[in-house]
Amino acid sequence: MGIEIKMPALSPTMEEGTLAKWLVKEGDSVQSGDLLAEIETDKATMEFEAVDEGVIGKILIAEGTDNVKVGTVIAIIGEGEASVAAPGSAAPPPVSIPARPEPVEGPSLSSAAVDKKDSPSTSSGHAVKEDRVKASPLAKRIAAANGVDLTALTGTGPGGRIVKADVEGKSGTAAPKTVSAEPVEARPAASAPAATSTLTTPITTDIPHSAEKLSNMRKTIARRLTEAKQTIPHIYLTVDVQLDKLLKLRGEINAALESSGVKLSVNDLLIKALAKALLQVPKCNVSFAGDQLISYSRADISVAVSVPAGLITPIIVDAGSRSVSAISTEMKELAARAKDGKLQPHEYQGGTASLSNMGMFGIKHFEAVINPPQGMIMAIGAGEKRPYVIDDSLQIATIMSATGSFDHRAIDGADGAQLMAAFKALVESPLGLVA
Repeated sequence: MGIEIKMPALSPTMEEGTLAKWLVKEGDSVQSGDLLAEIETDKATMEFEAVDEGVIGKILIAEGTDNVKVGTVIAIIGEGEASVAAPGSAAPPPVSIPARPEPVEGPSLSSAAVDKKDSPSTSSGHAVKEDRVKASPLAKRIAAANGVDLTALTGTGPGGRIVKADVEGKSGTAAPKTVSAEPVEARPAASAPAATSTLTTPITTDIPHSAEKLSNMRKTIARRLTEAKQTIPHIYLTVDVQLDKLLKLRGEINAALESSGVKLSVNDLLIKALAKALLQVPKCNVSFAGDQLISYSRADISVAVSVPAGLITPIIVDAGSRSVSAISTEMKELAARAKDGKLQPHEYQGGTASLSNMGMFGIKHFEAVINPPQGMIMAIGAGEKRPYVIDDSLQIATIMSATGSFDHRAIDGADGAQLMAAFKALVESPLGLVA
């Protein structure tokens, strides 16, 4: 009897996906770790690896098929040619698994626990052998090179699979893994009202128009932004921040780093400022979890990046202790891969707070929607020349408006005000960002 390959859950909130492309064909032999297909999730197009070995006996779902439910049998691995289904025989019916609880989210996904029964570790249709370590081929190579024992690691990849970041964190070559606020996602607050669905009623109009099918990412953004606004009591606090000293420091750093190819953006410095402010005001570096408050000892900043299909927020891990040049380099790499749809789940799931900058579009001020389970998001407006009082005299200065959106269930207004004051002080006296 052949081994069923099922549609995997490649992110904690994935319920269905698009089978974008098959990388194998019927009759091909595959080994554990070989790439089988490219699957479009609600956040990215990801490659799906084989867990078992054998011969591809039958492909049941054609590439390009949309809305394939997680758990649906998409192919069969047989032990040899004899296991290929006979022409005209009925394909195994799709098998759906129960939907797992998912977080109420804004523009990005957050970390979540995936139940073993729903995990891609059983996507092959049978239990993985107990003595087999579930790890990607790249993770295995890094572990071997650094002498890391894979059996001692806990995987953060799909189905608990050990990925590159897990091995690097153990070997000391990367920052430790993001703290997960699982209670927020697994157990919504009892008092939270049920979120209504987004508009599904067909629109009839005589106005000339075109209609475009929503991508998986856009559907997810629409649903979770609605849920976030309905279930989280937002409080908004705005400060005006003088940028002249920060712009001068940025120019001096870029001149010093010119030979290295590193070029800081204002956003890189603001990421560092928000991270340091959160460490100075830890009451804002939290997540609301029903009957618990999760407090983080590290500031991982999710940064909003616009991509063709919508919005995604790659994470700068431990931004408070990173150099601004390291933040700049990593941010450019993450943004490029985000736009190509190549981010891995651990690179956009989690984070303790978010930063969204629309200054480059000339937007002076806006209020961002919180990205659960995080407790706050900082909205950055454009820096512009304005009349400003400096040393009791009216002068012209470069001023930026920054607005913090806070989850009022977890963060009091006074604590939010302290964070905004700390952020303003760091930006206006920016030497603290490079100390």
